[in-house]
Amino acid sequence: MTIPYLIGAIAIAISLFFNRNKKLNYILVAIFLLLQWAFAIYEYNHQNIVEFDYFLPDALGILLLVTISIIAVPAFYHSYVFFTKNEDNPRNRAMYYASMVVLIFALSLAYLSNHIAVTWIFVEMTTLSASALIYHRRNVRTLEGTWKYIFVCSISITFVFIGILFLSIAVQEVGDNNLTFASLLNSASGLDIFWLRLAFIFIFTGYTAKIGLVPMYTAGIDAKDKAPSPAGALLSSVLMNVGFVGIFRFYEIIAQTTLHSWANNIIMISAVLSIFIATVYMIKVKNIKRMFAYSSIEHMGIVMLGIAAGGIGYYAAILHIILHSFVKSGLFFQMGQIYRTFNSKSIYDVGNYFKYNLTGAMVVLLGFISATAMPPSGLFVSEFLIFRSLFEAHYLFILIFVLLLLTIIIWAFGKNIFKLLFTPAVGFKDENIEKIKPYESISQFILFGLVVYLGINPPHQMVDLINEAVKNLPL
Repeated sequence: MTIPYLIGAIAIAISLFFNRNKKLNYILVAIFLLLQWAFAIYEYNHQNIVEFDYFLPDALGILLLVTISIIAVPAFYHSYVFFTKNEDNPRNRAMYYASMVVLIFALSLAYLSNHIAVTWIFVEMTTLSASALIYHRRNVRTLEGTWKYIFVCSISITFVFIGILFLSIAVQEVGDNNLTFASLLNSASGLDIFWLRLAFIFIFTGYTAKIGLVPMYTAGIDAKDKAPSPAGALLSSVLMNVGFVGIFRFYEIIAQTTLHSWANNIIMISAVLSIFIATVYMIKVKNIKRMFAYSSIEHMGIVMLGIAAGGIGYYAAILHIILHSFVKSGLFFQMGQIYRTFNSKSIYDVGNYFKYNLTGAMVVLLGFISATAMPPSGLFVSEFLIFRSLFEAHYLFILIFVLLLLTIIIWAFGKNIFKLLFTPAVGFKDENIEKIKPYESISQFILFGLVVYLGINPPHQMVDLINEAVKNLPL
């Protein structure tokens, strides 16, 4: 069903781009959501069946495909709310929805790609579609954020391309030219170590722009800040997941070679530095959306710690990235309500949110508990398992250092969140404040409920898929 899905999604995106009728726009969006879920269900029921040589719905791809399909529903709903509460320019609305459709189908197919070059193509598509979303408001600040995102991502995708070239040299030296992940996995032990080492350095560095790790984490910070909140929800969750997919699939290949320990050291250094940088910026940042963005960097660092530590860390890393997607998208959806209430993203201009939006304030409080991995958040389970894997792998010093950094992050995060919730805003006039309907927060409660449920009592289908996704990694 991959080709019909691709053709259908492209047709819908083109129709959205050229259409200016609001009602028809929403009908097309509804059709796309039905197509997205039909595709997800079909791929779930046809696991591990290669489609057109280039796509394979394996366990990891299915998990992330279902995740993006869940988040896509509230993303389009809150986009609808965004346009009803802001100036509804037909041209801008058409481009926004077309770009969001392209972003979602490009991510979906990148998750399922069985060929390293095909993955690269769809990742490049996400850069173009995300850029259109970032520039939606069409002012100087969004232009700056857009060009910064395009510039960094262009460099990163070039690095990935160079890495693929080095990998192709290694493959050709053993008399092959097949760059599908399945073929690379089978022939990994016979590939030249020199070319593999170069390929990993470039591919890992390139994909850090998407996943949000050192050294190219800067691409996403301004992007999440400048994009409308529903788009920021996608950029801070499912878009970061595609960076994880790019790294994880090549890591599976490296893990079959003598470079495994070396690659773990590279990943560990990047992960610890990412958490450290997130800590530094969390202390000083006063922009709420940027605070959420730096929190995502912290979580991606934790995910990669699990990968580098191995053991139960593999399972925990994939669980963590799924749960993080729900948490961070929920917070960004709520950010739209915060901005409508205070007309500002600065922590200096907000406060007493419980007074102005009770249900929204409850969402923020639950989001804070979830994002900082406090019980009963499912992220508590995944982080505990990652810390356990670090302990069992004898990374005791790194474990202590990371726990110290996370303690500082919780303090910095909590200081700003409680200022938003309880401290009166200085000079804020609430005579004409917008009364936000409680039902607008339902999606966030559902997402946070999923985080609790999937962390504490994950269904056996999910557990089986995660175990299947990590079966090729050494214990």
